Amino acid sequence: MGMELLAPAGDMERLRMAVTYGADAVYLAGNDFGMRAFAGNFDRKGLREAVALCHGNGVSVHVTCNTMPRCGEVDRLREWLEYLDAAGVDAAIVADLGVFRLAQRYAPRLKLHVSTQAGVSNHEAARAWHELGASRVILARELSLEEIREIRGRTPPSLEIEAFVHGAMCVSYSGRCLLSNYMADRDAQRGMCAQPCRYQYALMEEKRPGEYFPVYEENNETFIMNSRDMCMIDHIPDLMEAGLDSLKIEGRAKSAYYAAVVTGAYRRAVDAARAGEALDPVWRAELDKVSHRPYSTGFYYGPPGQYTGSARYIRDYQVCAVVETCDGAGNAVLSLRNKFSAGDSVELMGPGLRPVEFEAPPMEDMDGLPLMEPRRPEMKFRMRLPVAAKPLSLLRRRVDLSPKGTE
Repeated sequence: MGMELLAPAGDMERLRMAVTYGADAVYLAGNDFGMRAFAGNFDRKGLREAVALCHGNGVSVHVTCNTMPRCGEVDRLREWLEYLDAAGVDAAIVADLGVFRLAQRYAPRLKLHVSTQAGVSNHEAARAWHELGASRVILARELSLEEIREIRGRTPPSLEIEAFVHGAMCVSYSGRCLLSNYMADRDAQRGMCAQPCRYQYALMEEKRPGEYFPVYEENNETFIMNSRDMCMIDHIPDLMEAGLDSLKIEGRAKSAYYAAVVTGAYRRAVDAARAGEALDPVWRAELDKVSHRPYSTGFYYGPPGQYTGSARYIRDYQVCAVVETCDGAGNAVLSLRNKFSAGDSVELMGPGLRPVEFEAPPMEDMDGLPLMEPRRPEMKFRMRLPVAAKPLSLLRRRVDLSPKGTE
């Protein structure tokens, strides 16, 4: 197969965005056994609808079963795995060896992908999983490109290799952390991480309660366990040369807007790399228009070093409306998401569409009456767009939504 672009789908809205904006495959979860308890996820009816939508568009569906279940939870796995098999899911993402064996027994049609939670970081581990029946390993995030090349060179070609290329990084090795359990009683291994590594810490002497002393690094930074987000969009040719079969975008708990923009940008990057062309800088710029922390290249080119700056997200853009229909002349019906007015500077982006900035013109409501400022959430209205746009294209504008506060 060619290099696969694998996008997150936390719910049906995010799934539609990922499919529309160019994902080759999506990964999602049911209501149990996934690593993102707060992502929305899919009930059984929704999962069948997701499979039908994806397969109708030539997109594969990977379902996460990558928690580390306890004995009582394992007893419920047989029926869930049988359901996934019957629903037509393409692959299950697993981390626990017991779950792996149960899937082989009760879901024989499912391909088995070994989760990054398993910490595959060398060729012997990858080969061992393949010999047990895995069709793919999802590598630990802590590997360099050179290590990935070696793993690819020392494993069978029939074993697919997947790696994360974009999104949040964890301070703990491949996400195996107990800090959230200890500090917030929320189990990170069951998708409930409270991210205490992102907290701003201070020192308090026991005889001086309420008197806090900042814990500073060299430049007055106080986020002592923080990490930057990964962004590898400028380096897709290197990832291709290293032998990766699938590029994975992190973010099942993130917004539909994030799913659309990031999937669309990486779609352009993968296609450019396949064609031997340079990536248009506009697609790298798109990634600065979603909620993110400062970017890095992770461990691909060596250890990224400690990052102790603010853990707050950078949020500079807001979705105004979603395109529902549009004719060839740009006459569109949109659905409102956040208020804006005629005369505002807005930007249109969509699947296969280079972003277009323009001044919002006067609009009409669905009765044809003049409208200068749509106000009701999800109300439909008409607008003339500067170019034709496909359904699920987005209208956005620059608005500083980043949390305020001292560093």
